[in-house]
Amino acid sequence: MGRPRRSDARDNRERILAVARLAVATDGPDVPIREIARRARIGVATVYRHFPDKDALLAEAFAAQPVLCSAVVEEGLAQPDAWLGFRLVLEELVRAHASGRDFIRALVPRLPPEAGFAADHARTLRMLAELVRRARRTGELRADFVLEDLILALMANRGMRAGSPDDRQAAARRLAALMIQSFRAGPERAPLPPAVRLPLRPAGPERTRREHPLDLF
Repeated sequence: MGRPRRSDARDNRERILAVARLAVATDGPDVPIREIARRARIGVATVYRHFPDKDALLAEAFAAQPVLCSAVVEEGLAQPDAWLGFRLVLEELVRAHASGRDFIRALVPRLPPEAGFAADHARTLRMLAELVRRARRTGELRADFVLEDLILALMANRGMRAGSPDDRQAAARRLAALMIQSFRAGPERAPLPPAVRLPLRPAGPERTRREHPLDLF
């Protein structure tokens, strides 16, 4: 009889963590524990049986993101070609977001200081700033590019929506290519990856039979 209970507890914990990630992504870190419990379809007491407070919940829910983000930036810094390293970091961060890993939260944390991400956040930003400095020095990255431009690009990427995982990855590749071309100092232009049809409105009873988003205009 003990095994099903342990399995249920494990499932509840994973559900709480998944719902917390989504709730913070949509509503910010001030979303109440009660709302997280409601969306997870469990009682508030069940949440508190797994996590003593919201800081502990958020710290575990987002524990992997700063570490993975730092690893991506470290890989870019290790490239002998600074412009190539910059491109690899941008492409990977955009692609990772399309896979469901919200790395922008590791760069612009909205989580409370008690979550324990401040050191990782500062280290990642220092590495990114160094990567940007090196890429500018090569003359291939625009001289007026600043770190905030990269953050802005990644924040814009958070608004990307596509129907399937494959479509999200294809859209992410095209978006990254557009960003890279806009950030490059020289006039070189490489062919873009194929475009992806993206929904411009949610599906619902009011939706007409027109399927292509350009039919809206």
